[in-house]
Amino acid sequence: MSEVEKFLTEEQERQIVKTIRVAEKNTSGEIRVHIEKTTSKPTIERAKEVFYYLKMDETKDKNGVLFYLAVHDKKFAIIGDVRINTKVPNDFWLSITNTVLKEFKNNNFALGLEKGILETGEKLKEHFPYQNDDINELTDEISY
Repeated sequence: MSEVEKFLTEEQERQIVKTIRVAEKNTSGEIRVHIEKTTSKPTIERAKEVFYYLKMDETKDKNGVLFYLAVHDKKFAIIGDVRINTKVPNDFWLSITNTVLKEFKNNNFALGLEKGILETGEKLKEHFPYQNDDINELTDEISY
């Protein structure tokens, strides 16, 4: 088993997917998690590449959010699409990142992601509330 495959158990993966679905009941925002072994690029640049590769920029409301991890490098970033970034305060992502990293420091990776995802859904509710006709535009599954 590779480092990436061992990063989360199957049960933890299922729980994270379930957490994404719970968070998306608060917001029309679309949340994804991407995990890979390593990156030679600056973390935020690689996260942006993955964001576009996963077509997260193609949501109707431009409100996708990516949680990106390079496990071997111990790199983590959260990025949001352009419409989110024009509406939220400058420290918006920093607060969520701190929530996640607090758990990561104690090797609670799944819990850190879950807490960050729930906080994202809660905070996005103000700017991108859930709509009754909301369609889940992106898969909730973790990508590798």
